[in-house]
Amino acid sequence: MRLVLLGPPGSGKGTQAARLKEYLQVPHVSTGDLLRAEVAAGSPLGVQAKEVMARGDFVSDEILLGMLEDRLARTDTANGFILDGYPRNQVQADALATLLKKIGQPMDYAVQLEVPTDLLVDRIAGRAAEEGRADDTPEVVRNRLDKYTSQTAPVIDYYRQQGQLTVVDGVGSLDEVFSRIIEALSPAKEVG
Repeated sequence: MRLVLLGPPGSGKGTQAARLKEYLQVPHVSTGDLLRAEVAAGSPLGVQAKEVMARGDFVSDEILLGMLEDRLARTDTANGFILDGYPRNQVQADALATLLKKIGQPMDYAVQLEVPTDLLVDRIAGRAAEEGRADDTPEVVRNRLDKYTSQTAPVIDYYRQQGQLTVVDGVGSLDEVFSRIIEALSPAKEVG
């Protein structure tokens, strides 16, 4: 099964992706993890990314897509994968669709975790306090959430129009949310 997890910061994507990885027996591919690994390995893409980040700029869609293409070419993705953190905008969604068509692995599902903004702010503030991060003030978090919403709304619409979007309530215990995701994917798991 090939799926992408969508949801704002604090929605639980990473936590649920780790659980889904075990359940579906497919790799969890996080663009953030890929980026850090490529930089640490000193690969050509990692060197490019490090230079961009050193200037304080965002890593380009082209670099991210190159890293993703390299990762999806590995044999462990033959039976599927879980994408976390990509695509975040319409350009990335279009590029991903082109890449997946090229490698013969079309997307099965996009799972959107829905969590009310106030709860997201509380979750991120709690996480920031635990990690000693002073930059995640409620105002900063709300700004990040607004940017996420404005950039990702077209991606959500894209997957909805493709008939691939499933929306899952992201409020509740880890087990409750996981069960909702599995239930939403169960028809695909049987045939996938």
